[in-house]
Amino acid sequence: MKHRNVIIGLFVIAGVALFTLGIFLIGNQNKAFAKHTEFYTEFTNLDGLIKGAKVRVEGFDAGEVTDIGVPDSPSSKFRLKLRIVDRVRGLVRSDSLVTISTEGVVGDKYVLIHAGAANAPEAGPGATLPSKEPLNMTDLLEKSAGLLNNANGTMKTVAEKLNGTLDAVKTTVNNTNDVVVGIKHGKGTVGMLLRDEKTASTIRQTVSNVQQASASVNDASKQADAMVTDLRSRNFGEKADQTMSSVQDAVHNFDASSQELHQTITTALGTDANGVDAGSNIRQSLSNLNVATGNMAEDTEALKHEFFFRGFFKHRGYYSLAELNPDQYRSDQIFTQPGNGRIWLDAVQLFEKKPDGSETLSPAGKTRIDAAIARLGDQAVGQPLIIEGYATEGDAGAQLAVSRTRAILVRDYLHKRFQIDMQNVGTVALRGIPSPATHKATWDGVSVVSLRTPKKAK
Repeated sequence: MKHRNVIIGLFVIAGVALFTLGIFLIGNQNKAFAKHTEFYTEFTNLDGLIKGAKVRVEGFDAGEVTDIGVPDSPSSKFRLKLRIVDRVRGLVRSDSLVTISTEGVVGDKYVLIHAGAANAPEAGPGATLPSKEPLNMTDLLEKSAGLLNNANGTMKTVAEKLNGTLDAVKTTVNNTNDVVVGIKHGKGTVGMLLRDEKTASTIRQTVSNVQQASASVNDASKQADAMVTDLRSRNFGEKADQTMSSVQDAVHNFDASSQELHQTITTALGTDANGVDAGSNIRQSLSNLNVATGNMAEDTEALKHEFFFRGFFKHRGYYSLAELNPDQYRSDQIFTQPGNGRIWLDAVQLFEKKPDGSETLSPAGKTRIDAAIARLGDQAVGQPLIIEGYATEGDAGAQLAVSRTRAILVRDYLHKRFQIDMQNVGTVALRGIPSPATHKATWDGVSVVSLRTPKKAK
């Protein structure tokens, strides 16, 4: 019996060791245990980029997008929080340009950081890097279609003008034939001149005068010849030919580019080997990604509560602040330990009434919150924060609603004002009853608590 227990114990220990090794190998593959540096950048259009997307530095997988701040107004931009490993930090300079790229034609979106100039200073942690908005394929296609429509309209106009010109030339030739036939028969003024000798004498005199005038015309012609010779010496004709050749080459290149673009779009949006089009494949991929993300979140949350890993995650501070139960909060040692920093703020000092009767932060209240964060110092930035909401007026339901609203108002202000990650800020509605550890019987307002996380064992 004792020998059997030893075998079972060794089997359990070996299984735990293999499982732990797998966890650390997976974490190391995803750079979870590597040192990271955080940067920021801003875009007007994310072009489908999501939280958790890859971050590459000159094509090297260097990190991920950890947060996307949604703008407050159309004039603002999306603010991206980028986390990259310290191995490539030397490539990120103050002039490094950030763009949004796509893997292939219709692949996943990722953030690409271009290496800066060698003589530019290195970007410090938390620096905001310059960005370049992504190229919108829809706008490019619309512009190309507009150019093709304009070219088509121009060709139609030229064809119509050519048809009109040919009709006019045909009419002129017919009229000329009629005039020649009439002259041969002595009709009209010209026919009379050809048959009347007196008129012919007059014409001879006129021709003599014309010859004298021709001498003057010859002088003018010599001057024109000199001008033409000068133009030829300047290669005017050759330059004109070169210009026309350049125009023809540009038209040919534009036509070839249009054909290549059309072929690329047709290939990208065509069906695969199974007969499924690109749109269906993209929708199925996004659906699979959402399912996988949900499963991973559930697995991670379950791992935090396992017997073997619960102490590890609690020791490292991995506990959720999204939903805090008031009763458990009042009794949990993590939230009631004396080392937590705490600032009490009265409701009269923080809030003011709107015309509809609801509350909002007053300018004086925002100033008091800024002063409270300054008093907490590094604890407010480096440690998780809990915003306790209190209300003493009305019944229990009214107190719970008002205390929750007050806590959320302060939390949102801290996020906007100090760029504090929302994952590190929790809210709890305590009505008018503080925790017994605070030694307060009641309170009306809020309390900002900075949690003191346990120190790592050496």
